[in-house]
This record gives sequence, C-alpha cells and structure tokens, in this order.
Amino acid sequence: MLKGKVVSQRQRAKTQDRESLTAAWQEIPWTKVHRHVFRLQKRIYQATQRGDVRTVRKLQNLLSKSWYARLLAVRRVTQDNRGRHTAGIDGVKSLQPPQRLRLANELTLDDTATPLRRIWIPKRGTPEQRPLGVPTLHERARQTVVRQALEPEWEAKLSAHFYGFRPGRSCWDAIAAVFHRIKFRPQYILKVDISKCFDRIDHTALLAKLQAPPGIRRQVRGWLRSGILEADTLSPTTAGTPQGGSVSPLLALIALHGIEEAITHVYPEARVIAYADDCLVLHPDRAVLEHSQQLLNEWLAGIGLTLNTSKTRMSHTLEGDQPGMDFLGFHIRQYRVGKHQSGKGARGVQRLGYKTLITPAKANVKAH
Repeated sequence: MLKGKVVSQRQRAKTQDRESLTAAWQEIPWTKVHRHVFRLQKRIYQATQRGDVRTVRKLQNLLSKSWYARLLAVRRVTQDNRGRHTAGIDGVKSLQPPQRLRLANELTLDDTATPLRRIWIPKRGTPEQRPLGVPTLHERARQTVVRQALEPEWEAKLSAHFYGFRPGRSCWDAIAAVFHRIKFRPQYILKVDISKCFDRIDHTALLAKLQAPPGIRRQVRGWLRSGILEADTLSPTTAGTPQGGSVSPLLALIALHGIEEAITHVYPEARVIAYADDCLVLHPDRAVLEHSQQLLNEWLAGIGLTLNTSKTRMSHTLEGDQPGMDFLGFHIRQYRVGKHQSGKGARGVQRLGYKTLITPAKANVKAH
C-alpha cells in the first residue's frame, strides 16, 4: 500500500510539473519576444551598413545566446514551420509545450552536429528526384538561432536584385524587376542555370566568405560536415549545403554573393536578376552576354560550381525565331503591335511599337 501511494504521489507531481510547464509556454509574451529579437536584428543590420564589424560580431554573439531568440527559434521549428512533422534520424516528429521549454533551455552552439536523414522527393517536370537532408528538431532549432543572427548582416550585403530565400521578397518581385528592366527597351536575355548548386558548393570557399564569429563559424562547419544517414549507411558530406535545414538557403545565398559583381564590374550596364540558383542576365548586346557566360563559368569555379549547359540558353525579348524566355514559371516576351496597343516610352508620349507581356508559362499551366 505504501509503495502504491509513493508511486501515485510521484505521478501526481509529474502531472503537476507538466501542467505548469504547459501553462508557462502558453503564457510567454510572444509579442515582446518578437520585438526583442527584431530590435537586435535591426541593430546588426544598421551596424553592417556603417561598416562596424566589431559591433556586428558582438550583437551576433548576444543574439545567439539570447533566451528570447531561443524561444522564438523553438516556436518557429515546432509550431510555425510547415515541415515541422518531418522527423530526423531520432524519429521525433512533434514536441509538447513542456518539451519545447526544455529544448529552448538546452540550445547551445557546441560545434557538434548530428547526421542528416536522407529522403528523396520528386522533381517537378522530370523523372529525377531531389535529395533532402532532414536534421532533427534540435538541430533545426539551433540552425534557426544561427540564421536569426546571420540574416540581418547578409541582408545588408546581398545584392538588391537577389530575391530567393530572403524575407519580404518573392518570385513576383523578381518578375517585376524583369518587367521594369525591359519595358522601354528590347534586350537579350541569358538564362543561367547552375548545375546541382546546393550539392556542390565548396565548404572551404563558403566558410571563408561567411566571416562569422568563431563560435558560429565552427558550428556551421559542423553542420556542413555532419554526414548523411540513408538506409543505415552513414556517408560523409564533403561539399554542398544539404537541402532541408533552416540555415541551408542562407548559406547558399552567401556562397552565391558576388555573382552579380563578376559581370557588372566588366559591363556596368548589364542587369543580373537572380532567384536562388536561377539567374537572368539582361543586356541589349548579344556579344556582352556571350562574354558574361564565360565570366560566370570562371567565377563559379571558385566555389566549386559549374553552369548547366543544357538549361542555359539565350534569346531576345522581341526578335528572333523563338523570342522570349521562361523564368520562375512565367513566360517573358514582347510582341509587335499596332499604335493603338503599343506601349509608350518613359515620358508617355513616344509609341514603342511593341508591348511587353509576362504570362504564366504553358508548361506550368498544363502541369497545374
């Protein structure tokens, strides 16, 4: 009888602890948490703009250790993210409020990393499959903390015409940038496709470009070299940023930083518009784009990447046998029209003789 009473008291105590932790999670002032994290991120962004590297590093270390930043990272991984029910190698798919609080308490950057679980998803439009490396919930939360610290710095550094994997930007912004570039002047378009961008980025080049505080840099290096577990076989990761982690898109953007300057340094009038690894180069002269393709090949070789020649093509927006270009699911083209339908110049007086239309691509409409 005595033993049964002791067991029941322990169970009652555990239940009370669980209920108190659940209430503690639900009573967190999330508005205050968001404001605190955003305030630190804004200070990092402003310090980067004025070139104060020392302040940036101090604020990044402060943010990566902040209790509010850890709480927000856990919430985004376990509640807000659409892929929160995808398990890593530990098989954990969801966490209850008490477990979320414990996870927030345990989040530290200790330079170690658990291997990723390899899964394959179909690649739309082709029989190929795309590899994903899924981290555990614990690793995803740590990656989110690091991303919160690194993202403001790189938002101040990245080109204004990079639209993929960035807060407040979408493919619609990239399409609008293309439209505003060509609406007054027909141009040649070079569509650039990087072969297996996420899988072949050189780790040494990426870490050299990262320029993060030592603790964050060592942790990122641990994630890059954590290995892939597939069918009970552990394979080392010697290159690339595995798709599936919350920090991987940002690392890919950091690796591709400078691709625009490789062209505009030689041809200032050229415009480079990129969405992740999909990129357009626009210029009125075809010879400029042919040389730009060579410049891109040389620049990409420095980070271990190459162009996919089968998907890299050039066309004109108005002239030629096959004018126009498909980009991000849209078809970009200009049409010869009469004076009543013609577009007008910048001052709204001169008639251009053509009209710029960007419509959904036929292949995407058919797939939909």
